[in-house]
Amino acid sequence: MWKYFNHAQNVPGAAPGIEHEEIADLPRGAGQVHIRCIDYCPEQVLVQEIHDLEAFLARHRPEWTAVRWINVDGLSDTRAIQVLATKYDLHPLAIEDMLQKTQRPKVEAYGSEGGEGSEFTARLFIVAHDIQHRDGRLQHEQMSIFLGHKTVLTFQANPTKEWDSIRQRLEAKGSRLRNNDASFLAYSLLDAIVDSFFPILEVCSERAEELESLILGNPQPDFIGQIHQFKRDLLLLRWVVWPMREVVTFLQREHECVSETTRIYLRDLYDHVVHIIDLIETDREIASDLISIYMSAISNRMNEVMKTLTLISTIFIPLTFLAGVYGMNFHYLPELGLTWAYPAFWVVCLIIAGLMTWMFRHRHWL
Repeated sequence: MWKYFNHAQNVPGAAPGIEHEEIADLPRGAGQVHIRCIDYCPEQVLVQEIHDLEAFLARHRPEWTAVRWINVDGLSDTRAIQVLATKYDLHPLAIEDMLQKTQRPKVEAYGSEGGEGSEFTARLFIVAHDIQHRDGRLQHEQMSIFLGHKTVLTFQANPTKEWDSIRQRLEAKGSRLRNNDASFLAYSLLDAIVDSFFPILEVCSERAEELESLILGNPQPDFIGQIHQFKRDLLLLRWVVWPMREVVTFLQREHECVSETTRIYLRDLYDHVVHIIDLIETDREIASDLISIYMSAISNRMNEVMKTLTLISTIFIPLTFLAGVYGMNFHYLPELGLTWAYPAFWVVCLIIAGLMTWMFRHRHWL
């Protein structure tokens, strides 16, 4: 599915977006699709697992429903996406962005306020990314949110646990979620995503301290690869979080799909995003310093090795000279006939080596 989609997007002159009637023609991907609908109001909530989507959408929502949240886990069922896009009048450009896995986090407004001057219903399309630790690396998952007046649609390729707490809060009578509109639900979904970044950043900070301790203790060649992987993880975090500041800023503006109460809570979300960005930039500086620390540690270690080898060579230079002189085959060499000559030779060698070692230590060369 992704190969087809990316190829079609790169064709020069191709029409932008994906029309509703074109969705079903896209190749179906692998994997199961799980669709869940939650209708709620301050007094009650109804959770439904949807197996026959067309039959479900043909029925009217309960009269008491204040907000409807339809969540789709899995993008392989193109027929289901087509039915939802037609039912809720999703914009072709938004559908195109939703089906990509690497769309930059953003928010787009489609349709005119009041329903005039546009063939599409007023709706906000929000793209965010969830970050998870998998196989020792950070991986991201695109999450698409369509916000209407009373309806929220969410799409992601794989199920996520980040929104489980939102579902639990919806089932609690008297919760703030139950007493607010659809825009507050969209804010809560974004807030859950942003809050999930804090534990990941804590792990990154611990990893930076661990790498620093290992490098200072005993630098190994494989540490440089770990440092570069750490930097790549931080770049991914920055790519995911940095645009979220623009997303939240956009949502704080006046729009018919966003209530005044939600805009107040979006200020707190903005503070969280800015805080996370500051933490990421701090970790990136630490990661850059780790490279310098590693190179300095390797250089110092090499200097120690060279110093030791140089000292050993310097100590043995005079000994080699004496051994060379003593081992020369002169016929008239007075010491050769003396019984104490050989022990005296070793005494002289040890004295010279000891004096040189003492001199090196005295000058803090050793």
